[in-house]
Amino acid sequence: MTTIDPTVAPVLREIVVAAPVATCFDVFVDGFASWWPPEHHLGENRTITAFFIEPFEGGRCYDVDTDGGESHWGTVLAIDPPDRLVFAWHVQGDWTLDRDPARQSEVEVTFTAIDDTTSRVRLEHRNLERHGATAEGVQAGIGGSGGWSWSLARFADIVEGRAPRALPTSP
Repeated sequence: MTTIDPTVAPVLREIVVAAPVATCFDVFVDGFASWWPPEHHLGENRTITAFFIEPFEGGRCYDVDTDGGESHWGTVLAIDPPDRLVFAWHVQGDWTLDRDPARQSEVEVTFTAIDDTTSRVRLEHRNLERHGATAEGVQAGIGGSGGWSWSLARFADIVEGRAPRALPTSP
């Protein structure tokens, strides 16, 4: 029997973006490939050509490589355009996939208007304890310098019309 550690804290990130809520939601979901870091994929020797989030409950979050191979790394659990997206995270701390719902964390992204031209994007990656023995590895990866903070900054770059920033280098 696997012991679940309920003390693994969620990773919370917020960013303010100079764009309306609907634009932020559309870029996050429909334009996922424009901002998601191409370095963030599973599998050795794969060159990714596309990333997708299928915008409906039960939709896949997946990437496609140059050989046409797909990696289904998430599943949409809830979607309420343009305010909210929740998806299951199938990626384990050892960089394998597990589609057992009992072993998946959840990512909830909310989009809130500050005014007509500015939005708050809040991301919570929670239920990390579901990853069992690899939970702390997941938390370290998504909470680290190349994790959600950097990915959301790339997202803001695209939404605000800048070139996306490069992956931070390790000291």
